[in-house]
Amino acid sequence: MTARRRSVHFVPGGNERFWAKALAGAADTLIIDLEDSVPAERKPAARAAALEWLADRGPLATTPGREAMVRVNAVATPWGRDDVEAIATAGTDSLMVPKVDGPADLDTVAGWLAGAGGADTVALFPVATETALGALNVHAVAAHPRVDGLCWGAEDLSAEVGATSSRRPDGSLRPLFETVRHLCLLGAAMGFTGKITVHPDQIEVVNEVFTPSAGALERAQALVEAFAVNETAGRSAFLFDGQMVDAPHLARARRLLARMAP
Repeated sequence: MTARRRSVHFVPGGNERFWAKALAGAADTLIIDLEDSVPAERKPAARAAALEWLADRGPLATTPGREAMVRVNAVATPWGRDDVEAIATAGTDSLMVPKVDGPADLDTVAGWLAGAGGADTVALFPVATETALGALNVHAVAAHPRVDGLCWGAEDLSAEVGATSSRRPDGSLRPLFETVRHLCLLGAAMGFTGKITVHPDQIEVVNEVFTPSAGALERAQALVEAFAVNETAGRSAFLFDGQMVDAPHLARARRLLARMAP
């Protein structure tokens, strides 16, 4: 798994042209999609293609730290279990689990992985706001021991609750969907650190926006070092760069540096 996960790029399962383009791009994470971008009659073929792509780790390794993720079909669908069990030993770093209602769905996926011989290092990356129950349970989903990140989505939720759209005419989110976006942010330990992309032209912009500046990284490193010096002297709060700092400042600095670790 990559610590950066700035750009998380979707590739429809079975589309060789899109896969080749994705490999040549700069996305931190490549998601092989077996769900919404694949029609029902094509799902077995897309699953087989995903297995072939994952078997060739060479192209995936061209970018150090690049993550391979698979979006499986939802637990309640006819394809969810087959997806998970097929992918379990294929070498994926993580699974995106859509339409999660709560932690029980993640327990189910973890059980399928284990039953198929999958490693317990395969992380789960749920989409926690695509159902009404998922939005209400986002905090519990985030706390699941196999979860190492969350993303949010509005369109499936808008369909479930009968909304005409998730956005106003000016493009801003309607109140319900703005609320679930904030709930997802509060449920994630580090907040939003990246964005899903669906077109290669989006990747460069997303990487730039979610890459801390050199100055910010230098300041974070200096702050961590200053804390080490002051803690030796018995001080947990002190003046740094004209500002009083304490434990929350140290936590933010460490998280910033961890995000950008190679």
